[in-house]
Amino acid sequence: MAASSLKRLRIGRLGCWVPRREFSTCDDKVVVQQNGKSMNLYSAINQALHIALETDPRAYVFGEDVGFGGVFRCTTGLADRFGKSRVFNTPLCEQGIVGFGIGLAAMGNRAIAEIQFADYIFPAFDQIVNEAAKFRYRSGNQFNCGGLTIRTPYGAVGHGGHYHSQSPEAFFCHVPGIKVIIPRSPQQAKGLLLSCIRDPNPVVFFEPKWLYRLAVEEVPEHDYMLPLSEAEVIREGSDITLVGWGAQLSIMEQACLDAEKEGISCELIDLKTLIPWDKETVEASVRKTGRLLISHEAPVTGGFGAEISASIVERCFLRLEAPVARVCGLDTPFPLVFEPFYMPTKNKILDTIKSTVNY
Repeated sequence: MAASSLKRLRIGRLGCWVPRREFSTCDDKVVVQQNGKSMNLYSAINQALHIALETDPRAYVFGEDVGFGGVFRCTTGLADRFGKSRVFNTPLCEQGIVGFGIGLAAMGNRAIAEIQFADYIFPAFDQIVNEAAKFRYRSGNQFNCGGLTIRTPYGAVGHGGHYHSQSPEAFFCHVPGIKVIIPRSPQQAKGLLLSCIRDPNPVVFFEPKWLYRLAVEEVPEHDYMLPLSEAEVIREGSDITLVGWGAQLSIMEQACLDAEKEGISCELIDLKTLIPWDKETVEASVRKTGRLLISHEAPVTGGFGAEISASIVERCFLRLEAPVARVCGLDTPFPLVFEPFYMPTKNKILDTIKSTVNY
């Protein structure tokens, strides 16, 4: 990493990160630390995949261009180490990638399928929601494809436009039978991905592409797993609860720090698992603070923030001091030159924090 970039790193519970404008200045260097390695998110993903393939001979990694490392280099070195029979390229056909993964998992294997961008997952939508999600249910648990994990990069990256920047997680949160996971940092990404690969249910694992090289923190080198469906309170507070996931957590933390300067105490929760999500942790926090703000990059209408809002209103109606607030993307295709207007920024979140607290 360039010396000029190091001065802009910020260290905290969310790991280290730098502003989006620094994306092109970050290289892939990994610095050895005493208790692990300081690495970025894509390196942590790569390490998790190495461990998954090494510890389970039934594990396979496949997708478009994964044989040489993929467009984000998350699969670098896997084919050389484990062979092209276990790490291999597929045709440019997302429906075929997921359909193949379902069959592979149904035969008792660990199928780790990569969809190159989350924007490209829609051709595979039928395979995911009508086949993978229902496989166990329709057979009365005689058969399942629980060994299927679908990895895909999602969200804004600064220059992706409307075909490379979408956040489609809410589509899959409407589907019983699959799990939806989104990590916020390298350490979380490694532990959560290994849990997903070893979980007995099909999983869609969204990776925040903005953080692939920007998010840096010390990651244990050993094999470890983090629990699914458990939200984490990463910042305690008393005036308002903030809930988010993935890349949005670093933006929300900045807003919390600025709000603290104005005497507002914010509690920040990383949901991590969207389906099935940890309602109890969010409910306990809202009962304490009396206020809730949810933020995500996806469009506001029908976004998963609406489900969280509805559930918390049902559970905490008499404890709420203000309407539940949502700071999200706009109900438009993802823009290119107008991305700064579209994104839920620190200032948008800070303004909403203040208006909710002063309601």
